[in-house]
Amino acid sequence: MKLVVTGGAGYVGSVCTQALLEQGHEVTVIDNLLTGNRDAVPAGAEFVEGDVAEVAADVLGADPDSPRFDGVLHFAAKSLVGESVVAPEVYWYGNVVTSLALLEAIRLSGTPRLVFSSTAATYGEPKTVPISEDAPTAPTNTYGATKLAIDAAITSYAVAHGLAAVSLRYFNVAGSYAGFGENRVVETHLIPLVLQTALGQRDKISVFGSDYPTDDGTAVRDYVHVKDLADAHLLALHHATAGRHDIYNLGSGEGFSVRQVIETCREVTGLDIPVTDAPRRAGDPAVLIASSQRAIDELGWRPQHTDLRDVVSDAWDYTRCLGDRAHAAR
Repeated sequence: MKLVVTGGAGYVGSVCTQALLEQGHEVTVIDNLLTGNRDAVPAGAEFVEGDVAEVAADVLGADPDSPRFDGVLHFAAKSLVGESVVAPEVYWYGNVVTSLALLEAIRLSGTPRLVFSSTAATYGEPKTVPISEDAPTAPTNTYGATKLAIDAAITSYAVAHGLAAVSLRYFNVAGSYAGFGENRVVETHLIPLVLQTALGQRDKISVFGSDYPTDDGTAVRDYVHVKDLADAHLLALHHATAGRHDIYNLGSGEGFSVRQVIETCREVTGLDIPVTDAPRRAGDPAVLIASSQRAIDELGWRPQHTDLRDVVSDAWDYTRCLGDRAHAAR
């Protein structure tokens, strides 16, 4: 297939682009490089630098009788939860307005499929775990609210215009694949933060909340390997059905506490990792674990990397590689 990947210079977008290329697809990446990295765009993909809202129409074309592309995978987004709370205007514009412009470009070009990168943040604080797709959606931050709004827009386009659409709601993404991994200017994810601390790039790792109703008092999260996510996107492309918008959760189905993650990082790296306890962050649920049964049943997806040690090992390989590059550049 000929595919467009928005945000293909970012973490998940770059890994998915690499997986698509390995499967023989032709890929055009759109990214404005505000948070992505040019060297994260895999070799073999065509690259268009620019904001999705501004360039999508030109890239996709405007001849619905002869679409240029077979589908779009939409990863481009603002994704810092804390920032979304203090600067909601940036998120409503950067996520929702941009996605509406993309949906219009898809409609006018006749592009038949869309796979959307959504999030477990659409659920907010769950009443039960594991969380299924039937759980109430009640986001506790602007980031989650924008993703939920985009899902609603996609449903409307699927019903009204026959778009074949799938949204994939990720839980905590981690790991690396084929030399592609997490490399953000502002890092907020636990595993890379712990590994950066192991390398001495940070003084210590803060544990936000040690009084949760969990076995060791720290929050529990579901970590899904980035390559497993990429596999789900490929399956979603083939599953997408005209006139329907299907939504799937993607997680490993297992939960690991913050202290378990830190201890696993110590085991993998063989290094000491200084830790300090800090107060809970507002809106952080005690436990978030996915039910991915619908994706297993309908997409035929099954995560292959459910051992936390394997996930951390892949992330550690990439983190050390980044550290070596930074040292060589001095």
